Amino acid sequence: MIRFQTSPAMGARFAQALLIAPPGRGSAGALDDGLEHFFYVAQGRFTLEAEGRRMTLTPEGYAFIPAGTAYALAATAEAEARAIWVKRPYEPVPGVARPGLRTGHRDTAEREDHGTRWRLLLLGTGDLSMDFEMTIMADAPGAHFWCVETHIMEHGLIMLQGQALQLLGRDWHELWAGDFVWMGPFLPQQIYAIGSEVAEYLLYKDVNRDVSFALPRRLG
Repeated sequence: MIRFQTSPAMGARFAQALLIAPPGRGSAGALDDGLEHFFYVAQGRFTLEAEGRRMTLTPEGYAFIPAGTAYALAATAEAEARAIWVKRPYEPVPGVARPGLRTGHRDTAEREDHGTRWRLLLLGTGDLSMDFEMTIMADAPGAHFWCVETHIMEHGLIMLQGQALQLLGRDWHELWAGDFVWMGPFLPQQIYAIGSEVAEYLLYKDVNRDVSFALPRRLG
């Protein structure tokens, strides 16, 4: 089962979904749609086959599959598995090598501290070959981003744990674990952690590429 949270039909330049696989079920053979893919395991375990390798992705593990790479993904036999799935076309840059297959786990990701706020650098940070980043942002109870920000990048945000208040434009929205937010370019935004536990969210951001002059999709 695939529950899409955003896609180009909404105006985003990427797609994000929750992938739910029953025990032992998954893709029927190798898949290659020409897109790049990122999977973050939220529950259970997945078996990933790509580039002649077979590996197991455990809870809070992740994989990046570069554009043009065939892969197969399936839940292991013991239980249902769930993954947060991001996919998008790759934007190459002349003179910059394309990224390769990458796997990892949040427990071994580099941590960047900012007092009561910190982030785990999963994918793409400081790497010009990548056209998007994936990070886990964390805010201690009562912590908040220091300003209202707006920028050319877009975000996909999914809450992993805790509660937060998210400013979008002029309105505040309460977020709980499992809630998803798409933030388009130049949308004013800010986040406050509320409740009694650390608020964590997985964040997508497009990076390292020039502006696009393709006409945006008209909505409504």
